[in-house]
Amino acid sequence: MGSILWSAQIGAVIAVLALPDRGHPAPKPKDKAEVLGAITAEQLAESAKNLEQIALAFHNYHDTYGQLPINQLSKDKKPLLSWRVQILAFIERAGPLAPPGTPPVIEHEHLFKAFKLDEPWDSEHNRKLIDKMPRLYAPVRGKADPGLTFYQALGGLNRWLRPGARLAASFPDGTSNTFLVAEAARPVVWTKPDDLAYDGKNVPVLGGMFEGKFHAEMADGSMSRFRKTIDADVLKLQIDPADGKVLPADFGIDPEKTK
Repeated sequence: MGSILWSAQIGAVIAVLALPDRGHPAPKPKDKAEVLGAITAEQLAESAKNLEQIALAFHNYHDTYGQLPINQLSKDKKPLLSWRVQILAFIERAGPLAPPGTPPVIEHEHLFKAFKLDEPWDSEHNRKLIDKMPRLYAPVRGKADPGLTFYQALGGLNRWLRPGARLAASFPDGTSNTFLVAEAARPVVWTKPDDLAYDGKNVPVLGGMFEGKFHAEMADGSMSRFRKTIDADVLKLQIDPADGKVLPADFGIDPEKTK
């Protein structure tokens, strides 16, 4: 009899412990906007400035080699290093009120020389340089592990990112009408030849740093901020450099400054 009573008491205790604590409800997961905080004008300006510097490096590279930098592959088509590595030696830093004719200060040339260009991005040597990612590529907002970047070019079948790409021959629709680099939704390792892919049908997802908007640098070096709700058919026109179509009057520009 005593053992039965003891078992009943133990069962009651277990049942009580299993009940939810109704006085202290489980915390609800915070949404992305709440975790990241409000978008600021400074964040938007910094990302726009980063893209402008990246585009300038593209143009400087083109002026030197007569073609745009692309992702490098080995002879057997295995990925080596990204265009983000190729432009390191062409990233300029503006000096304080430098006199006219003063040569620009080149950033990260030493980092470029540290890479083994004939080895893949994840080789034992090159892998050690992932953590050396320049601040220029770092997210100004958004969740990403160290060494990851949202800044990506447009690859795939219908894209400009291909061997021999040149200004302005590779942009028949006009360099001011075609994305060169944009803020992707998913970050990638900055040294890896990994970018936004467009197959002519399905548009890539953009905008991983700012809810409702993303920045894109056009091939002519101009920068614009777009709504993430931009119509997919309009977005295709700005990704494909040779669709032969005219952009509509409303082509997705975001009119708001900080929201």
